Amino acid sequence: MKNLALRIIVIAAWSGGALLAQNITGTWQGSLKAGPQELRIVIKISTTDADSLAAVMYSIDQQSPAIPAKITRDGSIVKMTVTPLNGNYEGRVSGDGNSIAGTWTQGGPPAPLNLARATPETAWTIPDPPPPPKPMAADANPGFEVATIKPARPDGRFSLLVNRSGLLTTTGTTVSDLIKFAYDLHPRQITRGPSWLESEKFDVTAKPDTAGIPNPKQLKMMVQKLLKERFQLTFHSEKKELSVYAITVSRTGAKLTKNESGGNLPGYGGGPRAFNVRNSTIAEFASILQSNILEQPVVDQTGLGSTRYDFILKWTPDPSQSQIGGPAPVAPPAAEGADPPPDIFTAFQQQLGLKLENTKAPVDVIAIDRVEKPSEN
Repeated sequence: MKNLALRIIVIAAWSGGALLAQNITGTWQGSLKAGPQELRIVIKISTTDADSLAAVMYSIDQQSPAIPAKITRDGSIVKMTVTPLNGNYEGRVSGDGNSIAGTWTQGGPPAPLNLARATPETAWTIPDPPPPPKPMAADANPGFEVATIKPARPDGRFSLLVNRSGLLTTTGTTVSDLIKFAYDLHPRQITRGPSWLESEKFDVTAKPDTAGIPNPKQLKMMVQKLLKERFQLTFHSEKKELSVYAITVSRTGAKLTKNESGGNLPGYGGGPRAFNVRNSTIAEFASILQSNILEQPVVDQTGLGSTRYDFILKWTPDPSQSQIGGPAPVAPPAAEGADPPPDIFTAFQQQLGLKLENTKAPVDVIAIDRVEKPSEN
């Protein structure tokens, strides 16, 4: 009789566990406060053939496509990792199984994201994602049809974005930022500029004179023309041997995922705890490192050429390393019980299969002959 009772308890526990794994399948939705706006988030949870949980996420106000996610459940605790966004969600399922109270983390402090189970009557409509943007003709020689340049707040953070129509928008931008971007330079490669070159900030909105999304070379060409036409920039080039960081492939080989999107432009976001790189060549990534993060020029010696990759780099910065749009970063504390990420040199080798080494190499240096504050719009 005791054995029979034991079997009944075991079977009941197994059945309850299966039911527990199943009862969060379906559609969940809630609003995430992202700065001044709220974004409606939809998460669809299903089960796989192996009877484990699977999930996709939508940010419907941003018309995002389905973003794959890894999801697990342990009792009432649900955890979800969204690798393409560097995002993590953790929540607790309510007793009735109809709500999840949780937080979303994406490089900064956690933000509340409480989810409710959707019904056919309450479910938000998920719009079709917009068609992929049309690339600019590869042989185009674009410029800007019109550009608006306005003084920015002194504390404005630098950003540079190109939208789906090709419109360029920058905020908190110094002329030094524009020169670094347009000519792939580290600050040490810019000489003889006036003091305001790195202190006065501008917001720029510029409409291309050619249809489509420019490739990186075309975008840099457009900004070069803007600097010449609106800031009267002229300079001459020199070669100098400087201390640089060289990126090479480690003996174990590169650990990189090839991007298959076919997009023209790379994307970068996040911070040292999780710097998200999308659709980028290593040479383009080197340019971001040298112009915004590391204290000396960075050269690509990997031989990986024009192949575009997706990856995430996590490191603990030292005081010599800057942060895009700001001063030396103060990385957020690691999660309780977690070790902090390694320094950037170790992170390169462990996470990317690449080496970042201090050496000397000849690099281009520009000496500014003339630059003026921008002409009127």
